[in-house]
Amino acid sequence: MPDLKDRIMDVVRGGPKLSCFATITLDGKPWVRYVMAEVSEDFTFRFTSFVDARKVEQIKERPEGHLTCGITDPIDMHAPYLQIEGRASFTTDRAERQSFWSERLRVLFDGPDDPRYGVVVFRAHRIEYTRVGLPVEVWERSGE
Repeated sequence: MPDLKDRIMDVVRGGPKLSCFATITLDGKPWVRYVMAEVSEDFTFRFTSFVDARKVEQIKERPEGHLTCGITDPIDMHAPYLQIEGRASFTTDRAERQSFWSERLRVLFDGPDDPRYGVVVFRAHRIEYTRVGLPVEVWERSGE
Protein backbone atom coordinates (compact mmCIF):
# COMPACT_ATOMS: atom_id res chain seq x y z
CA MET A 1 0.00 0.00 0.00
CA PRO A 2 1.41 3.46 -0.90
CA ASP A 3 2.42 5.69 1.99
CA LEU A 4 0.13 8.52 3.11
CA LYS A 5 1.93 11.22 1.14
CA ASP A 6 1.55 9.21 -2.08
CA ARG A 7 -2.14 8.56 -1.41
CA ILE A 8 -2.70 12.28 -0.80
CA MET A 9 -0.94 13.11 -4.07
CA ASP A 10 -3.13 10.55 -5.88
CA VAL A 11 -6.17 12.64 -4.91
CA VAL A 12 -4.79 15.96 -6.20
CA ARG A 13 -2.24 15.30 -8.95
CA GLY A 14 -3.02 15.44 -12.64
CA GLY A 15 -3.94 19.05 -13.23
CA PRO A 16 -6.41 21.49 -11.74
CA LYS A 17 -8.84 20.09 -9.19
CA LEU A 18 -12.15 21.63 -8.22
CA SER A 19 -11.69 22.62 -4.59
CA CYS A 20 -13.33 24.76 -1.93
CA PHE A 21 -11.15 27.46 -0.38
CA ALA A 22 -12.20 29.00 2.94
CA THR A 23 -11.03 32.26 4.46
CA ILE A 24 -12.29 34.55 7.21
CA THR A 25 -13.88 37.83 6.11
CA LEU A 26 -12.70 41.17 7.43
CA ASP A 27 -15.65 41.16 9.85
CA GLY A 28 -14.74 37.68 11.17
CA LYS A 29 -17.14 35.44 9.27
CA PRO A 30 -16.22 32.29 7.31
CA TRP A 31 -16.35 32.52 3.51
CA VAL A 32 -15.96 29.65 1.04
CA ARG A 33 -15.56 29.73 -2.73
CA TYR A 34 -14.72 27.29 -5.51
CA VAL A 35 -11.21 27.38 -6.95
CA MET A 36 -9.30 25.22 -9.42
CA ALA A 37 -6.22 24.25 -7.42
CA GLU A 38 -3.00 22.65 -8.60
CA VAL A 39 -0.43 21.10 -6.29
CA SER A 40 3.34 20.67 -6.28
CA GLU A 41 5.17 17.75 -4.66
CA ASP A 42 5.78 19.77 -1.48
CA PHE A 43 2.02 20.26 -0.94
CA THR A 44 1.96 23.86 -2.05
CA PHE A 45 -1.31 24.54 -3.84
CA ARG A 46 -1.81 27.34 -6.36
CA PHE A 47 -4.88 28.86 -7.96
CA THR A 48 -5.70 32.08 -9.73
CA SER A 49 -7.54 35.11 -8.49
CA PHE A 50 -8.50 38.52 -9.73
CA VAL A 51 -6.43 41.12 -7.90
CA ASP A 52 -9.57 42.88 -6.68
CA ALA A 53 -11.31 39.72 -5.38
CA ARG A 54 -12.49 39.71 -1.76
CA LYS A 55 -10.22 36.79 -0.92
CA VAL A 56 -7.12 38.90 -1.57
CA GLU A 57 -7.85 41.29 1.32
CA GLN A 58 -9.00 38.38 3.48
CA ILE A 59 -5.71 36.56 2.88
CA LYS A 60 -3.69 39.69 3.67
CA GLU A 61 -5.58 40.17 6.94
CA ARG A 62 -5.71 36.50 8.01
CA PRO A 63 -3.51 34.21 5.90
CA GLU A 64 -4.59 30.95 7.56
CA GLY A 65 -7.05 29.14 5.30
CA HIS A 66 -8.64 25.83 4.52
CA LEU A 67 -8.89 23.89 1.26
CA THR A 68 -11.13 20.88 0.66
CA CYS A 69 -10.77 18.71 -2.43
CA GLY A 70 -11.36 15.21 -3.68
CA ILE A 71 -14.93 14.14 -4.31
CA THR A 72 -16.62 16.04 -7.14
CA ASP A 73 -19.27 13.48 -8.09
CA PRO A 74 -21.84 12.22 -5.56
CA ILE A 75 -21.61 8.77 -7.15
CA ASP A 76 -17.99 8.61 -5.91
CA MET A 77 -18.76 9.15 -2.21
CA HIS A 78 -16.48 6.21 -1.39
CA ALA A 79 -13.46 8.05 -2.88
CA PRO A 80 -10.94 9.78 -0.62
CA TYR A 81 -11.06 13.50 -0.03
CA LEU A 82 -8.75 15.96 1.69
CA GLN A 83 -9.20 18.58 4.39
CA ILE A 84 -6.19 20.89 4.20
CA GLU A 85 -5.06 23.54 6.68
CA GLY A 86 -2.47 26.00 5.50
CA ARG A 87 -1.22 29.50 5.04
CA ALA A 88 -2.06 31.52 1.95
CA SER A 89 -0.37 34.43 0.24
CA PHE A 90 -1.36 36.36 -2.84
CA THR A 91 1.16 37.40 -5.46
CA THR A 92 1.31 39.30 -8.70
CA ASP A 93 5.00 38.50 -9.08
CA ARG A 94 5.70 38.22 -12.80
CA ALA A 95 7.74 35.00 -12.49
CA GLU A 96 5.00 33.30 -10.44
CA ARG A 97 2.28 34.41 -12.87
CA GLN A 98 4.31 33.27 -15.88
CA SER A 99 5.10 29.86 -14.38
CA PHE A 100 1.48 29.22 -13.39
CA TRP A 101 -0.04 30.50 -16.63
CA SER A 102 -2.00 28.08 -18.81
CA GLU A 103 -4.04 28.80 -21.92
CA ARG A 104 -7.12 27.45 -20.10
CA LEU A 105 -6.99 30.70 -18.07
CA ARG A 106 -7.77 32.78 -21.19
CA VAL A 107 -11.47 32.58 -20.36
CA LEU A 108 -10.68 34.79 -17.35
CA PHE A 109 -7.56 36.77 -18.23
CA ASP A 110 -5.98 38.27 -21.35
CA GLY A 111 -2.66 36.58 -20.68
CA PRO A 112 0.03 36.17 -18.01
CA ASP A 113 0.68 39.94 -17.99
CA ASP A 114 -2.98 40.87 -17.49
CA PRO A 115 -2.93 43.34 -14.56
CA ARG A 116 -6.08 41.70 -13.13
CA TYR A 117 -4.36 38.30 -12.81
CA GLY A 118 -2.72 37.03 -9.63
CA VAL A 119 -1.90 33.72 -7.97
CA VAL A 120 -2.83 32.46 -4.53
CA VAL A 121 -0.07 30.30 -3.07
CA PHE A 122 -1.38 28.02 -0.31
CA ARG A 123 1.22 26.07 1.65
CA ALA A 124 -0.35 23.12 3.48
CA HIS A 125 0.79 22.41 7.02
CA ARG A 126 -1.81 19.73 7.88
CA ILE A 127 -3.74 17.42 5.57
CA GLU A 128 -6.45 15.01 6.64
CA TYR A 129 -6.92 12.10 4.24
CA THR A 130 -10.49 10.95 4.68
CA ARG A 131 -12.60 8.11 3.34
CA VAL A 132 -16.17 7.71 4.49
CA GLY A 133 -16.41 5.09 7.23
CA LEU A 134 -12.63 4.78 7.74
CA PRO A 135 -10.34 6.45 10.27
CA VAL A 136 -8.90 9.82 9.23
CA GLU A 137 -5.17 9.79 8.48
CA VAL A 138 -3.16 12.95 9.13
CA TRP A 139 -0.06 14.32 7.41
CA GLU A 140 1.67 17.27 9.08
CA ARG A 141 4.56 19.33 7.82
CA SER A 142 7.47 18.79 10.17
CA GLY A 143 9.01 21.81 11.80
CA GLU A 144 5.91 24.00 11.56
